[in-house]
Amino acid sequence: MLWYNSNGYANDAPQTPRNIMNNAIERKKEMKWLKSIGVTGIKVDFFGGDKQQTMQIYEDILSDANDYGLQVIFHGCTLPRGWERMFPNFISSEAALASENIMFSEHHAKREGVEMTMHPFSRNAVACFDWGGVILNEYLSKDNKSRHPRYSSNVFELATAITNQSALNCVALTPNIIDNLKPEEVDFLKEIPTVWDDTKYVDGYPTRYAIIARKDAVSKKWYVGGINGTDHPMKLNIHLPMLAGKTVSYLYDNAKRKTEVKRVKVKKDGTLSVILQNMGVL
Repeated sequence: MLWYNSNGYANDAPQTPRNIMNNAIERKKEMKWLKSIGVTGIKVDFFGGDKQQTMQIYEDILSDANDYGLQVIFHGCTLPRGWERMFPNFISSEAALASENIMFSEHHAKREGVEMTMHPFSRNAVACFDWGGVILNEYLSKDNKSRHPRYSSNVFELATAITNQSALNCVALTPNIIDNLKPEEVDFLKEIPTVWDDTKYVDGYPTRYAIIARKDAVSKKWYVGGINGTDHPMKLNIHLPMLAGKTVSYLYDNAKRKTEVKRVKVKKDGTLSVILQNMGVL
């Protein structure tokens, strides 16, 4: 995946504008070259407003990229309007204050629970959301030591891979954090589905909590993710008719917001009692 600014340059190259993405001839030439070297996707960033010319550039990029087998993510962009149905290569769009703000500002890091329980009802209800990924660094820096800490639990972050809908789910971590993860956390990261074929709203309230169930298109297994954005634990009885009478793996936060896992049986009527720790999840 290469990252392009809409005003012309690739973010991995010297930032000398070359009029790539907003010029049809240069754009197609670049896309042909990208295809020839095996690139399968581009991320195009920073669109200046919603004027007609700019909106047309979005669709032109999607159309041309589709001709060259390139998938597209838009960043620093407007709210997508039907592009998921219009273009098979549209992956997702940012169109919100996304996860990078958790790194930029401790204010947003502390509000991650509020924001991630708001987006399923607002931004993500419109189209796939390029939030930015499951964040597992303990501190918001590459060295995992400096800047401010991450205030969410590991299980909270893992659950956002389910509560947030995106055609490409990224996991944001650095090599120096891998050894600190529990085996069950690593196992979950390895098995996160890439294609869902069914989604069910289970329970929630904007900015407080959200519980979403999704069905893996390949294994046909159901995954249920719940996140609590408040400052207090929640005890809930949730209804999961698709799992009625089944024994399932339950990944959750204990009282100290540390990851635990156990097997639990959903009642025959589909109900299950759970506790969502503050900024913690099932």
